[in-house]
Amino acid sequence: MEKIVKGVLNFREKVYHEHKELFGTLATGQNPDILFITCSDSRIAPSLLTGTDPGDLFICRNAGNIIPPHSNETGGMTASVEYAVAVLNVRHIIICGHTDCGAIKGALDMSSVEGLPHVKEWLSHCRSAMEIVRERNDIPHGECIHHGLLNEAIEENVLQQVQHLRTHPVVAAKLATNKIQIHGWVYNIETGEIRCCGHNDFKFSDFKEFYKGLY
Repeated sequence: MEKIVKGVLNFREKVYHEHKELFGTLATGQNPDILFITCSDSRIAPSLLTGTDPGDLFICRNAGNIIPPHSNETGGMTASVEYAVAVLNVRHIIICGHTDCGAIKGALDMSSVEGLPHVKEWLSHCRSAMEIVRERNDIPHGECIHHGLLNEAIEENVLQQVQHLRTHPVVAAKLATNKIQIHGWVYNIETGEIRCCGHNDFKFSDFKEFYKGLY
């Protein structure tokens, strides 16, 4: 906590005053352009990774950067997506996975989370991704998917969460009218590199290649 306390004091005494005009603007509302959905992992710092300021990103975090398919049951992710798209009118949604993801390690071997019933149920939203990895690598049912396929599973999970996102009515409507774009990212913690996909893609591309023309 000592580091946190010193950080807050530094923010109040220095950082806030350096950006006082920005915070004054944000005090009465927000107008983010991007919904950024990522993992709860402590190693992911969305604003640092994207070079953005307060107010630029509407951020949602959970274990495994999961978006459950739309249903009539209300959940935190469903409500947040609906609010960001229908009320805040974000124009881009980024789903950002990352290397060495503990949630995907658990999804690869569900026996490892046997004593964590809520975690196990949550990771069931990764099942389609894990089944694709299993099928692609001829792994029989009943056998654990080995961690050598972790990076493949992480990428496939992002691809499948993009597809889950498309089932949400507010997102489907905006996609149909070209008012929103969905981006899938996988951030490599060790190298700082990011691989990307769009909502109609089945594989990932290099970041610079994917966004050429925007820099």
